[in-house]
Amino acid sequence: MEQQSSSSREHFSSRLGFILAAAGAAVGLGNIWGFPTQVASNGGGAFLLVYLFMIFVVAFPMLVVEMAIGRHGQANPVDSMRSLTKKPLGKKVGEFVGWIGLSVPSAVLAFYSIVGGWLICFLIGAVADLIGLEIIADWFKGFSVERNVFGTVAFYVLTILIVQGGVKQGIEKWSTRLMPALFVLFGLLFVYIMTQAGAMEGLKHYLVPNFEKVWDRKLILAAMGQGFFSLTIGGCSMLVYGSYLSKKENLPKMAMNVTLVDTAVAFIAGLVVMPAMFVAMQKGVQIYAEDGSLLSSDTLVFTVLPLMFDSLGVLGQIFAIVFFLLLTIAALTSSISMLEGPVALVSERFNTRRTATSWVIGGAIALFSVVIVYNFAAMFGMVAMIATQYLQPIAALMFCLFGGWVWSRASKVKELEQGCPDFQLGWFGKVWPMYVKFVCPGLVATVIWASFG
Repeated sequence: MEQQSSSSREHFSSRLGFILAAAGAAVGLGNIWGFPTQVASNGGGAFLLVYLFMIFVVAFPMLVVEMAIGRHGQANPVDSMRSLTKKPLGKKVGEFVGWIGLSVPSAVLAFYSIVGGWLICFLIGAVADLIGLEIIADWFKGFSVERNVFGTVAFYVLTILIVQGGVKQGIEKWSTRLMPALFVLFGLLFVYIMTQAGAMEGLKHYLVPNFEKVWDRKLILAAMGQGFFSLTIGGCSMLVYGSYLSKKENLPKMAMNVTLVDTAVAFIAGLVVMPAMFVAMQKGVQIYAEDGSLLSSDTLVFTVLPLMFDSLGVLGQIFAIVFFLLLTIAALTSSISMLEGPVALVSERFNTRRTATSWVIGGAIALFSVVIVYNFAAMFGMVAMIATQYLQPIAALMFCLFGGWVWSRASKVKELEQGCPDFQLGWFGKVWPMYVKFVCPGLVATVIWASFG
């Protein structure tokens, strides 16, 4: 079976639905947890500046490739990669690349949902705190194995319930509700935090770049890696969502909108988290070590911010609920896109019912997550590292090489001209095919080389 006819395939019903769903896939804990942490570790404003540059120079052109491959194939990642060439060997290699691509969201989901589970537990704990149920609150805030299993399973159930609804009734419906809620909650938090002592200092640290640091090699590589993960390049989500995009849509424009929404969320997260860190420092919470490095960078969101909320009484408790609700939303909009890849593959290849497929595949990955919870010290860091430092960049490199070299220029350009007839007249249309062929693979290879270094 090569591919379904595109007429029977579900599509997003609106542009906004697609943009919010795809941006939601990209907006995850990487933006809200990872990005501010990277900013704090790499000299504030300088990192922000380089990151913005990298997003548009490295990540955006590759996002266009991934979405174009998906829309061209109108199928799951494996069949979409096969559709790029007519040569039998090329099809086999394409299929292999598709499978590697699909391993990324499955592996990421395995550790990501554990963190998603923590968020749900912190959220319930914050609510229990507010209504005075201290014993329950303490259980939900403690990192016991039982609590982590509860959180992980709850997170999977929410993810599966959304994915089983399909594109319009599940992913689109929920993305168009959850993403605006994310922006509103962020706005509330920002206004609140800026009224606290020390917040302005944090804001300055975030927005005023130290230009000497801009050329720091470590900073440039960190910004490139962060930009990459921020848009989930190589994570298959964009390829899958691209396959649900109508041929009438202007693909580069859609990709630019997704990039802008995603970058806006990361930027706003920094606006909230950096001032919050400085507020916490005013309250005596230690954030930086003597040498200026960030303490507990992995758990910044789980340690520093709750301490700040605790010091602010009842209002703080209310904002703790808002904050963890916000993080849970961000985590869910990403996890639904991770589960969608494998579900699309199985239901298209074997013509299975979507509901059953969602529960079986989600359940299988959930079992693996529970195994990780029980062997947390040995497995969590390792699975996270394999998924994000090795599998994802390697998948991104292969998508890039395949999209740049195997997929013919004429076919690529034709795909982009479908929603954008004068694609080749603009400078982007002239530069992009060569850029994806030569520049992008080099940049991705650099990120991989740096992560091994």
